[in-house]
Amino acid sequence: MTQNTCLPFNGTDYVEFYVGNAKQAAHYYQSAFGFQPVAYAGLETGHKDRTSYVLRQDKITFVLTGAMHPDSPIAEHHKQHGDGVKVIALSVDDCKSVFDEAVARGAKVYQDLKTEKDEFGSITTAGIHTYGDAVHIFVERKNYKGPFMPGFVAWDPPYKPEDTGLLYVDHIVGNVNWDEMDKTADFYRTVFGFDQLISFDDKDISTDYTALKSKVMSSDNFKVKFPINEPAHGKKKSQIEEYLDFYIGPGPQHVAMATDDIEATIAALRNRGVDFLDVPDSYYNTVTERVGKIDEDLDVMKKHRILIDRDDEGYLLQLFTKPVEDRPTFFFEIIQRKGAKSFGKGNFKALFESIELEQGKRGTL
Repeated sequence: MTQNTCLPFNGTDYVEFYVGNAKQAAHYYQSAFGFQPVAYAGLETGHKDRTSYVLRQDKITFVLTGAMHPDSPIAEHHKQHGDGVKVIALSVDDCKSVFDEAVARGAKVYQDLKTEKDEFGSITTAGIHTYGDAVHIFVERKNYKGPFMPGFVAWDPPYKPEDTGLLYVDHIVGNVNWDEMDKTADFYRTVFGFDQLISFDDKDISTDYTALKSKVMSSDNFKVKFPINEPAHGKKKSQIEEYLDFYIGPGPQHVAMATDDIEATIAALRNRGVDFLDVPDSYYNTVTERVGKIDEDLDVMKKHRILIDRDDEGYLLQLFTKPVEDRPTFFFEIIQRKGAKSFGKGNFKALFESIELEQGKRGTL
């Protein structure tokens, strides 16, 4: 590969969360989001330091991992950050070539090349560090037919709530410290060969009180997209500063999950107790002037508080949950793209004002 060639990623393989109680977290993602049980690893499978539950919905795979001992790296991560994303795993066809190229381009090794086998075949993985304590694991599973990977067994409990129409990971957003956005974007440009899709500064993303800067880095096939945020100066503390204060440093801020029927997905999630940011009625008074005609009933969009934005390619529909753990850090985005390739720039002001209302309640604005 040449220096600027994009590494050949097939998409997101899985996202692993380090959590305080993996068993309870798995139940939450089953019950609230409709993820289906896939695989398990723990004491019964020879893992003495951790317990992991694997859940899947269509092409989205989550791994919920908890520590078995207080001095383990998993426990240390949770003590520092609370529940949060540790691993963003990327699917590749040739793990060795991708890993070797990433390291040759300057990536710091997290896990050396490793092949594991069981009766279902073999999986090859390797890992590198990225911003904060997050890491990327490259996963080559073309020779594997098991439920997840060696060391895991099938997990097939009778409790299986229906899914909620979530399809795949659209993008994963990272928050970094002051003046670190450009460095992090350059990492993805240099090591991964990603292109910058778009950038926003504090003039684009601001309210009367808070602001941030953002750059969106993407693979050439658009299957892997990483917006990177940093704080910008405002009159009060921004959501990025709040995140950095409570996560204790940089980390993944949210995972955007795609659906092809956002009305049904949001309704199902609300019915299961998922809390979303509120959007004021006034947002819908002018939305059609800004985005033009949409296929959906605007009254239905207003009922579910769904945000709408348009770019040159089409439009998108999106909504953001409130934080899904005790600390005001990680949350989810639900997104439906109707041709648009952008990230809802026109919604930022309304989104920030909604977040600021929640920050005000928490006393962290």
